[in-house]
Amino acid sequence: MSPGIVEIAAAGIFAVALLHTFSTRWFQHLAHVNPAHAGLWHLLGEVEVVFGFWAMVLLLFMAAAHGNSGSALHYLESRNFTEPAFVLVIMVIAASRPILDISAAVLTAISRALPVSRPVAYYFTLLSVAPLLGSFITEPAAMTLTALLLRDRFLRPDAPQSFLYGTVGVLFVNISIGGTLTPYAAPPVLMVADKWGLDIATMLASFGWKSAVAVIINAAGAAFLYRQYLRKAAVPASPDDAGLEVPAWIIGVHVMFLAGVVLLSHHPVVFIALFLFFLGFAEAYKHYQQRLILREALLVAFFLAGLVVLGGLQRWWLQPLLADLSPTALYFGATLLTAITDNAALTYLGSQVEGVSEAFKYSMIAGAVTGGGLTVIANAPNPAGFAILKDSFKDGAIGAGGLAAAALLPTLVAVAAFQLLPG
Repeated sequence: MSPGIVEIAAAGIFAVALLHTFSTRWFQHLAHVNPAHAGLWHLLGEVEVVFGFWAMVLLLFMAAAHGNSGSALHYLESRNFTEPAFVLVIMVIAASRPILDISAAVLTAISRALPVSRPVAYYFTLLSVAPLLGSFITEPAAMTLTALLLRDRFLRPDAPQSFLYGTVGVLFVNISIGGTLTPYAAPPVLMVADKWGLDIATMLASFGWKSAVAVIINAAGAAFLYRQYLRKAAVPASPDDAGLEVPAWIIGVHVMFLAGVVLLSHHPVVFIALFLFFLGFAEAYKHYQQRLILREALLVAFFLAGLVVLGGLQRWWLQPLLADLSPTALYFGATLLTAITDNAALTYLGSQVEGVSEAFKYSMIAGAVTGGGLTVIANAPNPAGFAILKDSFKDGAIGAGGLAAAALLPTLVAVAAFQLLPG
């Protein structure tokens, strides 16, 4: 495929957007030291805004290059924005008070069975059981729940930066690999499940059990490393001391909304309609709610939509690169490429290569989920976790270098699981 001027420009704009994404903490710092222009620096420092902004630049360039807006509008309308819409809806519902309360209660009950101190056990449970739960309620829902519960109990702004980064690094990696027990929960698996014939039995045998081993090792390692801090600094959780304050029937209705959206995740017209009903129900019983995270969810959806627009024109260089790699090289190549491009887009491009072997399919999927915790753009749920947890960090931003360093060891554990375990 010979790239045209638009494709070449799109690759350049994509590279600039990546640099911008990795520089957001610097912009947030400028907002603090230059209060006269703090609004501008804060806007440029919002990682959720970056890809949407550069997608707009790309569309303006396309319109200018073709001398009219028709080509840009045609390209925009050819994109599939189901995933950004789904993430918006699932984030808001999963972060509602009834869902958080029942989730915290269940995870607390599980943690009480562990023979370690309660804060350490609960921390371990949040970083292990909750990410694996993502295989059933989807990764974006699991990320939203886990990030909020971690923030409320452990990730306070006065916590050591090493603890904050270490926790987020494990969280992002475990969410990325923890959704591989089923074929519908992890975005990079969902993109290829039908074409490559992936069912639950195949996922469990080839990926799921290996992911579970890596998730447990990562969570146990973090809990052991930070055990002293957890014992003295954790905020007591309300489900430990009191029963649920939200009536069971309201929790049941919220669970049905959540389940309905998950089951209908391929049908945006239907799950958006369910979401509108949910908003009405939440307003009718708002005394059992906390603030719905509509702003955060909209920003995350905007981020993902921008990634869809920019990523759609990267096929000309990504697809030939993937097709020419051996299975082992493909695995490590996919792991690294995932760090700079959404892993769902990566597996989709891989699925366009015809006549591939089973080894190619395994390496493509395993590599995509392995690298899903290295950057904020590597996995679709990561911006949700970023939006929820960023205020706990210095300057209100999670540094790209700090995240990559913190996620490196958990990523290597995932590499060992996918490359060394049999099956």
